[in-house]
Order: sequence, then structure tokens, then C-alpha cells
Amino acid sequence: MAQAKSETLGLAVKKEPFDWKRTLFLTLGVVIFVIIYYAPPWPDAIDPLGKAFPLTREAKGALAVFGLAGIWWVFEVLPIGVTSLMIGVLQALFLIRPAKVAFKDFMDPSVLFIFGSVVIGMVFTKTGLTKRAAYKMLSIVGERTSMIYLGTMVLTVALTHLMAHTAVAATMFPLLMAIYSMYSEDDKPTKFGKGLFIGMAYVAGAGSIITLLGAARGAVAVGFFKDIMGKEITFFELSKYMAPLGWLMTFLLWGFFMIFLKPEKARIPGLKEKAKKMYKDLGSMSGTEILTLAIVVSAILVISLRSFVPALNVLDKTGILLLSTVFFFVFKILDINDLEAIPWNIILLFSGAMSIGFCLWDTGAASWLAVNWLVLFQKANWFIFVLGIAFFVLVMTNFIMNVAAIAISLPVALVIAPYLGVAGEVVFFASLAAAGMPFVLLVGAAPNAIAYNSKQFTAGEFFKYGIIASIMLMLALALMVAVVWPLMGMPITIAPGS
Repeated sequence: MAQAKSETLGLAVKKEPFDWKRTLFLTLGVVIFVIIYYAPPWPDAIDPLGKAFPLTREAKGALAVFGLAGIWWVFEVLPIGVTSLMIGVLQALFLIRPAKVAFKDFMDPSVLFIFGSVVIGMVFTKTGLTKRAAYKMLSIVGERTSMIYLGTMVLTVALTHLMAHTAVAATMFPLLMAIYSMYSEDDKPTKFGKGLFIGMAYVAGAGSIITLLGAARGAVAVGFFKDIMGKEITFFELSKYMAPLGWLMTFLLWGFFMIFLKPEKARIPGLKEKAKKMYKDLGSMSGTEILTLAIVVSAILVISLRSFVPALNVLDKTGILLLSTVFFFVFKILDINDLEAIPWNIILLFSGAMSIGFCLWDTGAASWLAVNWLVLFQKANWFIFVLGIAFFVLVMTNFIMNVAAIAISLPVALVIAPYLGVAGEVVFFASLAAAGMPFVLLVGAAPNAIAYNSKQFTAGEFFKYGIIASIMLMLALALMVAVVWPLMGMPITIAPGS
């Protein structure tokens, strides 16, 4: 009766078509979880020294959660933040780890560092600093969209030399949003939009490998190398070998996006003059803008100096960055409405990523995977061995924290390397380079998730382009290992067993 009445009034409810794809991958994730979790015990992993790494019930459960989350994240059957919640739920309900431990990781300092970085991006937008930077940049790079691609990528990489790539991505994001608003009048996805934001995420990773300031993974890897090999990798030695690869990948990625995501418009007519005029119309910097810059620059400076000033090393980088967040509210630059506008879907994405990463580590599942993979190469040619390690790190860093990917693979690889006549240095640099460029999954690095907030691309599109970019990375890494690094004086091979 009611339906007939609504049809009479012309208000018939539109029936949504059944989403078979969503149902298929939702179910597939659950099936993968059940198969792995309830499968009979799997054999131990045995390293070259004969040490056994058992796969316990909890470790197998961690792999099951890993499988479900990977499928749900890639195909976006649920909001990515909700999939992250499922990671904690499964750990608690299936007794893989205690609930208190599983959910504690959701507010790990690394997650709060991302939160603080996102807030910086918000405050730059609110104060107008983003528009000021965007207009200035566009007045320099001009109207050609290819040069806008290149200009934003070079700026992103340059910033990662001095600050963490998460903070760089948070800084660049609103700037790119301002640039995109001058390309398109609506938020509808375009090739230029996809290339602009995915490109920022990719080159933030490429730039982050160049110095120890770009990401925490470098300092962790240097520590492992010193403990196992008894040698020190200095700040400038790391940059010497990583800079050629980081910048090579930057220009290769620019070419990649000009081929696969070539902007619909070759030029934006009148953009340069328009940008100059809009920059001039902004006038001189306001007191709020100056205060915001002072707070952000101070925080970044203190975080960066921790690598050089021992007295500052005791200060936690998350605490320093969150202090800037507090100051934004103390000085009334931000208010409660801004706090409620935080993109919690992105924050939860990283909460889940931290939880599954620690879960794989704590249960021993990550070590089991690493040993099983690396022993496949214990009798391989040195070149295949090095690239095999890099490939494993590249795969793992897309799913778990890149620090964890380094922590589970580098120690085993450095033990195997001397028996194959491979120098520890080339293993170190190849692994660290791969860990910095997770191009496939959004959870691989904070810049990926920050870029996703633009709504210009789907997780599936990011995955598709990331596969091609990862192949490109492996080819570039092969060139470095076989040709460039040896010419630069890096030790590559040694006498077997030494």
C-alpha cells in the first residue's frame, strides 16, 4: 500500500544493485582466514645454522589475520579504517594476542606521529600558508602540467632530505589540493589528480632513503648492521650511496606517471599569471601564519637535530610533534571543530597496520616467513641472493612497518651473506632501499594513506600502479647493485666464509 502510494507520488525508492564483487572479496577474506587458522600445523623454518623457527598456533593465527586484512584492504570491501578494527577484533576473539596488547598498538607512538603530521597539514590549510606556497610554486614552474608533476615531486624529495617523509607528505598534501583546485573545478578524479597524489606518495618514499632524517628505518638498520657486522655506517656514507638511487627513482617515477597517468590537459592556460596575481592578492604574511611557521619549523628542527645532538636524542619525536599540536590549540589557531574534522579513517588504517605488524613480530610469524624465504637463496648466485632479500623486504614492507620488515630480514640475511661471499654492505643498502618504497598497499607507508585522503584514487588503482612501479624499483636496484655501487667503491663480494 505504502509502496503504491509512493510510486503514485513519483517517490519510488531506487533499488541498489547487489554488489557481487564486494560480497565475493568479503567472503574470500573470511575463507582465507578460516583455511589458514584451522589448517594442520605447518613445519618449522630452519635457518642456515640449524636453528628452528616454529609456527605456533598464535603465529598461524597472525598469518590468517594478515591474509584477511590484505584482501579487504586491497579491494576496499569495507572502509579501510574498519578493516583495521577487524585486525584487533580477530586477535582478541581468537586468542592470537591479548586484547590489551592488540588494541594498545592502535595508539602506538608511530600512529600518533602520523596524527600530529596530519594536524600540521590541516593548520597549513586553515592559515592560508598552503595557498601561499602553492601560488608561489606555480608562478615558478609555469603552466605545463608535466612541469607541475616534476616540480611537486622534486620539492617533495628535497624536503625528505631534512624531515621525516610522513611530515613531508602532510605538508605537501594541502599544497597539492590547492594546486589541483586550479586544474579542476570539482573533486571528481582525473588522471592529473591521480598522478599528483600517488606521485607524491611514491617520491616521498624514494626521497626518504637518501638521509637518516627521512625515516626512522635508517637508524634502526644502521644499529642492526653495527651489532651484527661490527661496522659503522655513517650519516654521509648512507647518503653517498642512497642519493643516486633516490633521485634516479624520482625521475623514473616522473616518466612513469607521464606515461600511465598523462594529464588530460597539457597546459593550464593563464595559470602562471593567475598564480602570480593570487599570490600578490594574499598580501604580506599574517601574525597567525608566522606563528604557525615558527611552531612547525621549531618542531621539525628539534626532531632533525636529534640525529646530531646527543643531548636531544633522549627526546621522543612523537612527543615533540604532538607538542606542536597542543600549541596550535593553545594559541587558538585550531579549535574543536578542527579536531573533529581529523580523517580518522586514515588514522585507523595505520593503527591496524601497526597492530598486525607487531602481531606478526610478537608471535614469531614474521621470523618464520623471513627464514623460509631467505634459505631458498643460501646456495644462489650473490646477485640473485641480494635481489631476493630486497624483494622479500619490498613485499613485507607493504604489509607491516618498514622498521619491522628490516628487523626480521636483515639479521638473517647478514648471517647468510658471508657464506655466499657477499659483503654485508650491499645487503644492508639493498634492503634499506626496498624498505623505503612500498608502492603497492596503502598501509605500507604514511604518505600512501595521506595521499588516499585526496579521494582521487582507489586502493585497487594504487595497487595496480604500484605493481608496475615496484618492478621498476627492482630493475633500478639491480642496476645499482651490479654497476653503480661497485663503481662508487661499495664492497660487494668477499671470500666465501670470511
